[in-house]
Amino acid sequence: MTHETKIREEICEIGRRIYARQFAAGNDGNISYRLSDEVVLCTPTLICKGFMQLDDLCTVDLTGEQLSGKRKLTSEILLHLEIYKAGPAAKAVVHCHPPHATAFAVAREDIPSGILPEVEIFLGVVPRAKYETPGSPDFAHTIRPFIDRANTVVLSNHGVVSWGETVEQAYWRTEILDNYCRVLLLARQLGNVERLPEQKVRELLDLKEKLGNG
Repeated sequence: MTHETKIREEICEIGRRIYARQFAAGNDGNISYRLSDEVVLCTPTLICKGFMQLDDLCTVDLTGEQLSGKRKLTSEILLHLEIYKAGPAAKAVVHCHPPHATAFAVAREDIPSGILPEVEIFLGVVPRAKYETPGSPDFAHTIRPFIDRANTVVLSNHGVVSWGETVEQAYWRTEILDNYCRVLLLARQLGNVERLPEQKVRELLDLKEKLGNG
């Protein structure tokens, strides 16, 4: 099995997970992986992420020009390419609409920090990008201020984008965020969300650095 074939399988598997978790309705969402300095493998437009086949995926260059594939590339590829160009360490990008995190995006409410240990260690601060029309260059540019200091960003009135060293890692970050947002919403129904003491937050940041998640 070639490296590219393995990545195609991983993208299709993550697509199935996204669809099963209801993170992407209909043909929502898109996934990509940087195969080389100049070539990115990505999901096509107008396809349900839960039922993709290996040959449905396509390749593009860093300008967004499609290089191969029987289907047309995702309309939001520019967002992915912005991350790859500004963040050389990023190898994979997952964008979808997890409902609890997207609720924060629609409310235009920032994700609070210093509350749940796992979030501090695996995500850190999760910023929120301003709204622009999806698929446009302006939309892609909204992510620029955060690429060098975050791995997951909420997109106002739209959804979430996460990136990492593997497709699975990028997906995990989205899953962690949505679970966190669900917990926050439930805690608010109980009446209170308590922030951890500053010393305990610093301890988590130290642990994060030791684990190499910084």
